[in-house]
Amino acid sequence: MNSNQRPKLNSLSDVSGSSDSGILNERILFLVFESIKWDIHVVCQTSSVSRKLRAIAKRVLWRQVCVYRAPRMISSLTGVVRNSRMGGGWHALAKLLFYCCGCESTRHFRVSQSSPGHFVKASRFSKTSGRSFLMKKCRSDLLYVTDPCEHPTGDKKENNLLGIYRGVFREFNKSTTRGCLIGRRVELEDRMRCPYCGARMWSMTAARLVPKSAARRLGSHDGGLEYFVCVNGHLHGTCWLVPLSSDEEDNADDDDHDSGEE
Repeated sequence: MNSNQRPKLNSLSDVSGSSDSGILNERILFLVFESIKWDIHVVCQTSSVSRKLRAIAKRVLWRQVCVYRAPRMISSLTGVVRNSRMGGGWHALAKLLFYCCGCESTRHFRVSQSSPGHFVKASRFSKTSGRSFLMKKCRSDLLYVTDPCEHPTGDKKENNLLGIYRGVFREFNKSTTRGCLIGRRVELEDRMRCPYCGARMWSMTAARLVPKSAARRLGSHDGGLEYFVCVNGHLHGTCWLVPLSSDEEDNADDDDHDSGEE
């Protein structure tokens, strides 16, 4: 969807049968939220008022939040398809843009205590970083990944800084990465669900689809990270952050040849 194109909105007559049709008019809501620059907290509060407003938020508002806050990224994810749908819904993508999901221990990554999720004011999503999370045979896929959100763990050991990151694939159902997961018959996780859309997930660690370049990009050590990808293409993961020497930083940069666009 082109970020300059507005979605088709219902007119007042479409909801005129309701006594509160003014607040339910999508054109009015669009203009109101446009005037406050698509404040995500106000959208959250509005969508919790009633089922009708929640439905409008899912159909129109969350999509526009994403387009306003990350126009180039959304353009890359959707292409030229007008009013295209997003895997898991636009509300899930909006949550991924603004919410760090926190961390709990998993079978491949142990932490002494869980880290709660939280809203973030801004995040840098990079397709250059995303390439570092793809095996060589999957480099035709488009994946955006954030820089790690740093969470102190509270213990006094060295290198105790926890990094939590997230990302999203373009058209994951058509991706080479999904094809590898299906081809290897990797089982979906039993008890874990995507923190953004609630769908089932694969552990990329269990699938042995974690390239060494991912650790270098994050500033972690090989084997010190884990991440998951859900069936809708949302990625989230954790890592132990360690100091990188200048030589290691140079090698990480040399290993990636993308444009570096966010």
